[in-house]
Amino acid sequence: MDPVLMRRLAKPLLFLAAFIWGTSFFIMKNTLDSVPVLWLLTFRFTTGAVLVGLLCGRKWRTRFTPDYVWRGAVLGSLLFAAYAVQTFGLVGTTPSKNAFLTATYCVLVPFLHWAVSRQRPDRFHLLAAFLCITGVGLVSLNGSLTITWGDLLSLGSALFYALHIVAVNKLSDRRDIYLLTSLQFAFTALLAVIGGLLLQPFPAQALSQPGVFWPLAYLCVVSTTVALLCQNVGQVWSDPSSASVILSLESVFGVLFSVLFYGDPVTPRLLAGFGLIFIAVLCSETKFAFLRRKSPSPRL
Repeated sequence: MDPVLMRRLAKPLLFLAAFIWGTSFFIMKNTLDSVPVLWLLTFRFTTGAVLVGLLCGRKWRTRFTPDYVWRGAVLGSLLFAAYAVQTFGLVGTTPSKNAFLTATYCVLVPFLHWAVSRQRPDRFHLLAAFLCITGVGLVSLNGSLTITWGDLLSLGSALFYALHIVAVNKLSDRRDIYLLTSLQFAFTALLAVIGGLLLQPFPAQALSQPGVFWPLAYLCVVSTTVALLCQNVGQVWSDPSSASVILSLESVFGVLFSVLFYGDPVTPRLLAGFGLIFIAVLCSETKFAFLRRKSPSPRL
């Protein structure tokens, strides 16, 4: 892959992942009425593992080494923890609050990355994280700021998402990201199916219903396979702090989707939130370089 091209594509891929996840919150909320959490994760990540595995093709013979297994296991375990805790949390809270509390990982990532790589976050990353979390709060939270058990689980999932983002950056170095993505999906699915067999009934009847099958297919193929592949590939060619700010836009896209297609009202608070998040992205990506004009060279 051309490094120059991939660096140009990294941020659009992360934006695409955030957009797809933003469309999935209300779909997932409705699907959970028919499909238990652990079986939902089983279906999503088994599909992802198979599709990305097929995409790898001959790479399994030419590039795969046992080293990929433990890396995939670590990433898959973190991904399972993040999705399981978030999805259980969604049962006990609203989609908007679930999105906001999960998005707090953008505050955690710069500090976790600092602890792992010894690369201290600069003031622009810290300012971007603060602006982003404030903006997401304005966009996602309604007038009720009460804390439920679902809210606490959603907040806990943010830690696992932050750990996963940092781990992808650390463990994917000089590795084929497609092979690694397929393996982490496989380990996530394995943990989910073990939990499902032990704790929850298999939703055989629900799967035969068109109203369940098609939303589930969207979650499996688009929201899991496509979006997470975009995240992993995009992260390889960008830094974790910038990636976390862009990925946190998922909650904004979720609200925007509701405004466009479900008639949710556009309020001054919503517009203020969008403005703060836009400034956060500018801060993270440009460090406001366009505001710092160079001094004119002295004429000789």
